Amino acid sequence: MSTVTVLRQSPATKPPPRDYLSYSAVSTYQRCPLQYFFRYVAGLPEATVSANLVFGSSIHRGAEHHYRELLAGCEPPTLDALLGEFNAAWQSYNPAAIRFGKGKGREELASLAQRMLAAFQASDLARPQGTIIGVEEELRGQIVPGCPDLLGRIDLIVETRRELEITDLKTAHSRWSRGQVEESAGQLLLYHELARGLAPRKALRLRFAVLTKTKQPTLDVHEVASDRRQIDRMKRIVERVWRAISNRHFYPAPSAANCSGCPFRAPCRGWRG
Repeated sequence: MSTVTVLRQSPATKPPPRDYLSYSAVSTYQRCPLQYFFRYVAGLPEATVSANLVFGSSIHRGAEHHYRELLAGCEPPTLDALLGEFNAAWQSYNPAAIRFGKGKGREELASLAQRMLAAFQASDLARPQGTIIGVEEELRGQIVPGCPDLLGRIDLIVETRRELEITDLKTAHSRWSRGQVEESAGQLLLYHELARGLAPRKALRLRFAVLTKTKQPTLDVHEVASDRRQIDRMKRIVERVWRAISNRHFYPAPSAANCSGCPFRAPCRGWRG
C-alpha cells in the first residue's frame, strides 16, 4: 500500500531538490522530452510566459481565496476580493515576459476575469455540500514501485458523509467534450492513488470543474470514474516515462502545437544532442 504525506510548507521554505514527479512533468515529457530536459533537468529560465497560463493561475488564486475563507469559517468573499487576489497573482509575474495572444490585452483579460469569477461565485461549486478539508492541498507518495514519489496539488477536497470529493478546477476556451474529459482523466486517476489514504472507508469522487473563457462564462462539473484498469494504465505510463527519463532519452518533438508557445525555442535551436 502506498504511503502518502500531506505537505504544508511555509512560503518562505526553500523548495527541496527535485526527487519527485508530478503529472505536469510527466505530461511535459510526453509532449516534448527536450522541453522536459530544459525545464526540469537543466533548470533553464523561461524566456516568456503565456498570458493564458498567467490568467489561469490568477483565476485559481481567486477561487483558492474563496475556499480558504470558507475553510476558516468566514462568509464567502466578495467579487472585489476575488478580483484583488486575481490582480495580486497577475502582478507577481514579470510583465515584460508575458506573451499575449492576438487581440487579447491586459484590459480585455481583466474584464473576462470579472465575468468568470462572477460565474464561479454563482455556481454550486462555490457552495460545497460537505466539509472542506483541503484547499490547494499537496499530497506526496510513491504510487509506482521503482519510481520517485508523485507530488500532486489538489485544488479542493471536500468530505461528505459517504464520499471524499477530489475537484480540479480548469479554465478553458470553451466547454469540454466528453473526449476532453477522458484525455485529461489521468491527472485525477493519479490523485486518486495519492488521496485514497485520507479516508480509507469512503469512496473517492473525482471531478473536473471547467470554467470557460467565453463571453458568458459557464462552469461545468465532469465526473471521472475511478476505473482500476485506467488507474493501472496511468501508473504504467508513469513507469515508462520515468524509465525514459532515467536513461536520458531527451530529444525534440517539433510540431506547431508544441513549438509555437514554447519558452525554450532558442536553446532548442542550439541543441546538438
